Amino acid sequence: MRTIRVTGKGQIKVRPDTTRITMTLDGLHRDYGETLRRSAEETETLKDVLSAFGFERADLKTLSFSVDTEYENYQDQNGVYRQRFAGYRFRHVLKLEFESDNERLGRILYALANCGAKAEFRISYTVKDPEAAKNLLLGKAEADAKEKAAVLTQAGGVALREIQSIDYSWGEIDFEYRPMNGAIRADRSMSMPEAAGYDMDIEPDDIAVSDTVTVVWEIG
Repeated sequence: MRTIRVTGKGQIKVRPDTTRITMTLDGLHRDYGETLRRSAEETETLKDVLSAFGFERADLKTLSFSVDTEYENYQDQNGVYRQRFAGYRFRHVLKLEFESDNERLGRILYALANCGAKAEFRISYTVKDPEAAKNLLLGKAEADAKEKAAVLTQAGGVALREIQSIDYSWGEIDFEYRPMNGAIRADRSMSMPEAAGYDMDIEPDDIAVSDTVTVVWEIG
């Protein structure tokens, strides 16, 4: 059986409709139990703040959590450099997603930055229904492969018959737009007046993504 193997490429631009705030809590403490306690307390502080904006506590999702031992270098009385135990460092990365609204975003960020938790915040934009976007992308890639196959078989004087196989990478597609390079740091020294908020004038660009599909047809 003779076959033709063609790779098609799909490209789409998706309008982001969802705002994502990624929050990173970080702290170093001498005692392991104290490290876990402080991590839990700061996480609860974030949830308390978000509850005031109508979020459920479960809306704040953990992306990663770790506790690692940390050591520091020092010079002893003989001038020799050594290492000593500095403590346990926790790192808790969380995310919150909601329908894009700059005014609401500004108020949430201001509240988080002044809530007392030692954290940094990053803003990005994504899509509410990534599966629909992936399916559209896959369809465009398959259509491109079929169009190329039709041109090749016509030029070669052969007929395009049944599909024998379709190879799709199933790789993770990043539907995320990150307009800010830096992070917003929490500032414990600032007071938070009621209804205060940052002026967030952000219009996220469309998210451009692409993927490929390889299709094998029988020819005759």
